[in-house]
This record gives sequence, structure tokens and C-alpha cells, in this order.
Amino acid sequence: MTPQLLFLHGAGGFIDDTPLARGLADALGLALNMPELPDTAMGFEDWALLVRPHLARLGPEDLVIAHSFGASILAGVLAEKGRTRPPRAALLAMPDWTPQGWDVADYALRGPESETDLTLFHCRDDDVVPISHLTLNASVLQSATVVEYPTGGHQFDGMIEAVAASLAG
Repeated sequence: MTPQLLFLHGAGGFIDDTPLARGLADALGLALNMPELPDTAMGFEDWALLVRPHLARLGPEDLVIAHSFGASILAGVLAEKGRTRPPRAALLAMPDWTPQGWDVADYALRGPESETDLTLFHCRDDDVVPISHLTLNASVLQSATVVEYPTGGHQFDGMIEAVAASLAG
């Protein structure tokens, strides 16, 4: 069975994030699993309830990549105690929800740092999630690898191969 990429899109971003997800799956040689998450029920638990079963079905060769709001939800679920965790995950353009960021307590990282090997990716020219959020998230997820690109915007335009190479290497 071909290893899979579980890709969690951003808020209301199923269509917008599909080219990014497909591009990464193709570049990594993985089968794409991209569940469509709701854009009406947006509480942490609303999305976490849908994400947990997908994570539970992952094998050791599978990869999880989450974008923007989806990355926030994934980071929170991975920090939960007593859950099976994937060995590695990538968080793309993840917002910071603490008072120093966008100040929404329901989405702010809490709990211990995940045992999953995390990589945080962000583009300096992201006009949706400011680059300052990368620094805020890296200060909480201190064992995460941090990868910053000068360009690519919120959708990592032109950076799919670079992100894939970083994850493959």
C-alpha cells in the first residue's frame, strides 16, 4: 500500500489548499488523503473530532501536513495525552492564537509539546498569517525544526518542491 499524505486544509480553504496538497503529495510520492473539514463549525473540538480518527489510521510511513488553521488544530490534537501520534508532521503558515498573536484562546496551543517530530514552515511574504507568528509558535514548540522562505505567500506559491525536499531530506 502506498504511504499517504494526510493534508489538513485551512479555514474555509478546502478548494484554495487543494493545489498545495496535490503538489506536495505528488512531489513526495504519497497518496493524498485530504478530508473536507467544515467551514461553519469552527471550534477547536469541532475540527479535532474529525481529525483524530484520520490520525489514528496513519501508519509509520505516512506523513501529516496541515496548513494555516488546520495546522493550529493539528498542533493541539498532537499535544493531547494518551493519543497515538504520527512520527512526523509539518505545520505550514500556522497562526499563533495567544494574546501576542490573534488572541483566540480556543485555538491557542496548550499542554505539553508533542512527541511528533514537527517542522514549522512559513513564508516571509505571507499576507494572511504574519511571519511574526512563526517566531511565536517556535518559542512554544521549541524542539520543532523551523524553515522560513523569503517568498511564496500564504499558499507557498513556487515553494512546493522546496517544502517537499526539506521533508524528504
